[in-house]
Amino acid sequence: MDVYQEAVSYLESQHVPVLVVAEADVLEEDVFQEEAVSCLLSPLHPETLDFPDTPTLCSPEEMLERRLVVLKGILESEEVYLRELEALLMPMKALRASAGTSQPVLSSQQVQTVFYQVPELRDMHQSFYSGLKDRLSSHCPTDPSTGEEAKMSYTGFELMVGDLFLKMVNQIGVYGGFIGNYEEAVEVVRKCTHSDPRFRTLAQSMMSHNGSDKTKYTFEALLYKPLDRVTKTTLVLRDLLKTTPVEHGDYTPLQEALRLSRSFLSGVNESSQCKREVTLSHGLRRQLMRDGFVVDASEGDRSLRHLFLYTDLLLCTRFKHATRGKQDQYRFCWYLPLAGLKLRWVADQARSPDAHHRLHTIRTKMHLLRQQMRGSRGFAARSRKKLEQMELMLLTHSPVYTLELHSPSGKSHTLLFLSLYELEEWREAIHKLTTDNIETVPPDLLTLTSACVKLRMTQQPPLHSTNAVEDEASLCGTLSVAIHSACGLQQPACAYVCVEVDGYEFYDKQAQTHSSIHSLNPHWDQELSFQVDGAQELRVLCVSQSDGQDGSVLGKASVKLDSKTLTKRWRRQTLHLGQVEVTLSLKYCPHPLEPPSSTPQQQQPVFCVPIQTVAQQEGVLVPHVVRCCVEEVERRGMDEVGIYRVSGTTSDINALKTAFNSNLREAVTRLRSAEVNAVSGVLKLYLRELPESLMPTELFQGLARTLDIQDINSRLVSMLSLLHSCPEPNRHTFLFLLHHLQRVSEKQDVNKMTLMNLATVFGPSLIRPPVVGLGHDGPTMDISQEVVVQVQVLFCYLQCNNLPEAQTSLPYDTDSEDETTHM
Repeated sequence: MDVYQEAVSYLESQHVPVLVVAEADVLEEDVFQEEAVSCLLSPLHPETLDFPDTPTLCSPEEMLERRLVVLKGILESEEVYLRELEALLMPMKALRASAGTSQPVLSSQQVQTVFYQVPELRDMHQSFYSGLKDRLSSHCPTDPSTGEEAKMSYTGFELMVGDLFLKMVNQIGVYGGFIGNYEEAVEVVRKCTHSDPRFRTLAQSMMSHNGSDKTKYTFEALLYKPLDRVTKTTLVLRDLLKTTPVEHGDYTPLQEALRLSRSFLSGVNESSQCKREVTLSHGLRRQLMRDGFVVDASEGDRSLRHLFLYTDLLLCTRFKHATRGKQDQYRFCWYLPLAGLKLRWVADQARSPDAHHRLHTIRTKMHLLRQQMRGSRGFAARSRKKLEQMELMLLTHSPVYTLELHSPSGKSHTLLFLSLYELEEWREAIHKLTTDNIETVPPDLLTLTSACVKLRMTQQPPLHSTNAVEDEASLCGTLSVAIHSACGLQQPACAYVCVEVDGYEFYDKQAQTHSSIHSLNPHWDQELSFQVDGAQELRVLCVSQSDGQDGSVLGKASVKLDSKTLTKRWRRQTLHLGQVEVTLSLKYCPHPLEPPSSTPQQQQPVFCVPIQTVAQQEGVLVPHVVRCCVEEVERRGMDEVGIYRVSGTTSDINALKTAFNSNLREAVTRLRSAEVNAVSGVLKLYLRELPESLMPTELFQGLARTLDIQDINSRLVSMLSLLHSCPEPNRHTFLFLLHHLQRVSEKQDVNKMTLMNLATVFGPSLIRPPVVGLGHDGPTMDISQEVVVQVQVLFCYLQCNNLPEAQTSLPYDTDSEDETTHM
């Protein structure tokens, strides 16, 4: 069955004139012009579009009136089409359920075949319909008073829908899957209609509802609706473009959408033919599995390339824009067979100061241009073109994640990604095909590269600035993400969480927690903050580390961001990243954004800073430096003889101190490999350099008096009461350390550190006397007495068997109950 011929027959039956040309493989000139589309220069270079000026004798006001009529007609048509898709999908759930019974109507495979890509088509058009309906509802004039013509003109120029059509056409590749499966789906329907009375009854009485009106269809007729719809896409876009003035902000996006539509439809038959040409081992056919834009650094310089992943090979191409009257092309760069291909990825490569300065200059110009465009009515084509070009430069020079490809033949190539999430998607797709062990048939590189313009599913680089109209739900302000913990790891690992946001590239869009200790249930309680503009999606990845090197991505998930649901209060939720669950909290504060800073955001120092200040900066009750050192000592220092008594080397301790003052993630990474006595030394140094001890000095005399209480229980009650009067960060950090030191003393047979030894080491740092002359009017004691009090007070606390539990993180208030997001 020829898809094109069937479409032509249907259009003729509906009295739509179609000119059929003699050559069967060439589609009708006006509707499906044989013309590929530029994925890089369009829409970045509108002047390269080879369309004639729209011939019209109408005034702009008349054109806009006609444009509004066309848009309303499109909306009505979309509504009917959505009802038809819903009618087609109506029996899917029941058929899928019956497939698991002893007498199925259709098998599971047949259900999958019949409804292949239909839900995706429904979702795509539902999104388009909702967007178009909202735009028309908010812009159409309803007041038929004097001056309606002026309102129509203003509304017509304000009404921007080009981005909606461009977004839909960019997803038109979904129809490619449906068309490729169409013949098989119809065959299943026809076969089951003849062989099964139950399915026959269903297939001959499908109903579409419009209020009280009902329309009856056959199953096969509904299956044909997407074919009918996609063949009309170009006609609809041409009608809309004819009624859109050249100076309208929608003109360029609609031109691009029309070219994309023509390219897709003209390539349907050729695409099918190309996919059938090559038969590989195991009876498989060479098919395009994935494509997209990456940065190729194989030759030293960074170049934006279009990468195509086929069943048996990876093809890297460079786009070549054609001269007028000719077809756009892809030029071959390199290819690698997938058989035996080895992959290695490296995370977060540091940028040089010079590269950082260049990127900051581009970001600053983009931010300024963006603010100017916000203040103007609509988007000026020239300004938008500049913004897209600068964003394209950032896309090429910002990526820091490296994916290395090593072929058994000795050839190697390096790809760079801005997003770890995107890198992992590519890595997963390539790895899955390499494990299938498919032998590569040497490709005809000329034919394969030439077919890319027809087969590609990704039409243009992922530029945020191509959206002509802002999404009201997108975020602009500060987004805070608190990463709490994870569970569900299959084996213990040192892990960290990477968080990414989308939107404009003015600010850093990625941040990571520090690495956890080796555990099945890692905890971080670390707050990450993002300045966002136009953000609509949050991506979360959990990554394992081994010996300080990045190992593997344990799981990933994405979350849609909506400014209408996020508030200034924390909202806690659990994400399912495959088998791994990550618990986090989100809050959002909208505000105007400042220009991007010329220097990376510096972490505030933690040493020699009051503990309450550090706790507030980090959003915790126990500072990370204390928690991380304690965790590391408990991981590998509990059997160390003289732990906390034997000091590490001064240079190692000072290096760790410097790292904690500047970069928590780097400090924790160093901590994992540092000598354990250096780790314990850093913790002692931090406590020693606190401007005020954990136990406030004004409590020193009261604590000293408790030592005179003879009854042990009464003494402990009094001491715990004094502890309870401390500020929260002081109290919880003190309790956290007490519990840790008790666990250390449990190994005293090995490490020789009794409770008294530990009290002697930590007492002078944790409990200090007031300084004479600074408001102290109590009795004084000599230094030897002070040391005795410090040690004895801490020793008493350590002897307590029912200490309150320490709370390490702040309670995150929520607007509602915890949410669980399954991804």
